[in-house]
Amino acid sequence: MSFGFPVGPITLLDEVGIDVGAHVAKDLGAAFESRGLGAPASLETLVKAGILGRKSGRGFYRYPKDAPKRAKKEVDDGIYAFFGGAVRKQVPEDDLVDRTVLAMVNEAAHALHEGVVASARDADTAAVLGLGFPPFRGGPFRFVDSVGARAVVAKLERLAGTLGPRFAPAPALVEKAGNGELFHPVES
Repeated sequence: MSFGFPVGPITLLDEVGIDVGAHVAKDLGAAFESRGLGAPASLETLVKAGILGRKSGRGFYRYPKDAPKRAKKEVDDGIYAFFGGAVRKQVPEDDLVDRTVLAMVNEAAHALHEGVVASARDADTAAVLGLGFPPFRGGPFRFVDSVGARAVVAKLERLAGTLGPRFAPAPALVEKAGNGELFHPVES
């Protein structure tokens, strides 16, 4: 992914295990369903079909037993049957980046607003060291500061309008955008 993550979300899911992802999604989906973040049924369907990612040799990608671990991955075309068929809609890469990154940024902003994290600095550190957020971006709040909270809120509102409430901007983002403030104010 061009944003700078070490691997994309689909590769990560295959590496961690689709069964692990389904379990986490079930727990988190229950906790955050009111924000439109329910667990996708497709993950549990994959688990029931024995498609667990690298450990089962099949996931979103194929993992032949005799292939070296660093071999170029090939999409497992059979996966499309679990997601509406082989005809796929092309999504521009910028949109994919926005959907992935802004979902993380928005959840970080919810966590800050709800007191789950004490500060933007703490959240940025945790995202870089614990989640693999690209270090050169500084974390979700440094990223917001670099592009502007207004721009982030506008993109989230656009995504919420087309993809649903899971992209509704968090109050902390709306506040910073409305006031033209930074999460990390520059000290003079």
